Amino acid sequence: MPDTRPWTYEPVKVGLVGAGPWARAAHAPMLAAGPETELTAVWARRPDAALELATAYGAAVAGSFDELLDRCEAVAFAVPPDVQAELAVRAAKAGRALLLEKPLGLDLAAARRVAEAAGDAGVVTQLVLTNRYLPETRRFLAAARERDVLGARACCLHGAFLGGDFATPWRLEHGAVLDLGPHLLDLLDASVGPIVSLRATGDPRRWVELTCEHENGAISQASLSGAVALPEGRTRVELFGQGPELVFDAAGLDHSVCWPTLRGEFGTAVRTGVSSDVDVRRGLRLQELLAMA
Repeated sequence: MPDTRPWTYEPVKVGLVGAGPWARAAHAPMLAAGPETELTAVWARRPDAALELATAYGAAVAGSFDELLDRCEAVAFAVPPDVQAELAVRAAKAGRALLLEKPLGLDLAAARRVAEAAGDAGVVTQLVLTNRYLPETRRFLAAARERDVLGARACCLHGAFLGGDFATPWRLEHGAVLDLGPHLLDLLDASVGPIVSLRATGDPRRWVELTCEHENGAISQASLSGAVALPEGRTRVELFGQGPELVFDAAGLDHSVCWPTLRGEFGTAVRTGVSSDVDVRRGLRLQELLAMA
């Protein structure tokens, strides 16, 4: 459960990399809301977009990534995976804490470089795996640990690839495995048991089926697509065994509650110097699973 004690530290000064739709919708308002964090600066490849976003939250506009590093003690990333992987290494080497998107990079080698840089520098890291900060997810995972799961079915489906702000070039090129895979694989790996092998069939730009074998002998199947016409995205995990089925269903959940929890846990991690278990090591683990697919 989230820590509900009053915040007694100084806010963590965070610089934001990126000024696109996700930065505007999630990162900037979350980081600016405080009290655990303060959005101090924004840097993006489009100066006009960075200026507009920074002005909306009273932050500075950084003229370069190095200037952003000078203005903050932690860096949040809202950019494509290849850009994140390159800049996160530089930020870690500069001693800055990292708030990272998923996937860490476009491939396993890039993800390893980020994880190694963070480990070598000893900086705090945290992933923006939004489901992990929902109370319903935490109750589901706690209940799953008490179950003997034989098999699971799961899906993560939406229509963002069909058009709109999130039909971005990297998503359209690499498809649902890189974009949606981390969310679903994280839930399956955490609820059923560690995944030891994974097979994928289908077209990542249309529909992909994943079959996972878990360390405990369970088998799970997962459907991924960003190209289906649904009024809302659908994320669902069903666990089966000798007892009643256990279900996580994101439909109808208030996803806005994840942001204060995420912000509070990141601020606490930076101020105490102790990362949560949803850190760069978890990101590397997920990237290893993506590489299997």
